[in-house]
Amino acid sequence: MATTDPLGDMLTRIRNAQMRKKSKVSTPGSRLRQHVLDVLQSEGYIRGYSTLEQEGREEFEVELKYYDGEPVIREIERVSRPGRRVYVSVKNIPRVANGLGVSILSTPKGVMSDSEARDQNVGGEVLCTVF
Repeated sequence: MATTDPLGDMLTRIRNAQMRKKSKVSTPGSRLRQHVLDVLQSEGYIRGYSTLEQEGREEFEVELKYYDGEPVIREIERVSRPGRRVYVSVKNIPRVANGLGVSILSTPKGVMSDSEARDQNVGGEVLCTVF
C-alpha cells in the first residue's frame, strides 16, 4: 500500500517503537528518509541505521537510542505536511525547545539541521522538529 506521506510514516514508526521500548524499527527506504536519518544520527538522536534488501526493496533498520531507560527523542513531529507545506527564510528558522531541540530542513543545499542551515545562510522547507 502506498503512503501519501512517507516521511510522516517513518516518524510515526520511530515514535511508536520508542513507546514500546523497541531497540530497532524498520522502515521502507527512500533518499529523503535516508537524509533525515543522517541528520538524526549526526545530532545524536539515534544510534544509527543500516540498509537491508527485503524482497527486492530497500529497507532501513533504525537503531533507537535510550538513556537511563528513557528514549533520547522525547518529541518528534512532522511540521510540513503534504496538505500544508511550511517554508521559512534563514531569519525565521524556528528554534525548538529554546535551542535544545532540532528542526530538520530541506534546503537547496540538501537536508540539514537548523543550526547548519543558519551557518550556511540558507532557508527552506521545515520537514520536522525533534526534541
